[in-house]
Amino acid sequence: MVGVVLVLSALLGEKTTLKRATAEPFEGGIVHIGSADIPITVEFYLIAMFFVIFDLETVYIFAWAIAFYELGVFGYLAVSVFILILVVALIYEWKSGALEWGVKTRKGLPKGFRLDKAED
Repeated sequence: MVGVVLVLSALLGEKTTLKRATAEPFEGGIVHIGSADIPITVEFYLIAMFFVIFDLETVYIFAWAIAFYELGVFGYLAVSVFILILVVALIYEWKSGALEWGVKTRKGLPKGFRLDKAED
């Protein structure tokens, strides 16, 4: 029965031609101009990874806050150590230059190296 309905709808239904924008895998109705291949720097990925890591840690802190009264002093000490580890990790990332955006601020560059002189 379903097959008959599909065949009838194909024969009797409206005939449409696919346009360029509607024939693409993601059809948004807008004609694409140019390429979507934009180079993304490594710093973007680093910041995104750090965001995901620290964002997931807040889930654990919210779970601790919900069970605050049941956990007592041990729970308070455990989350204090947890937050201390997060702060130490953040300070390490900051001091190592992982949170700096761009090549000019990288600490791995040789001493006295200037990007504006490298282009000459």
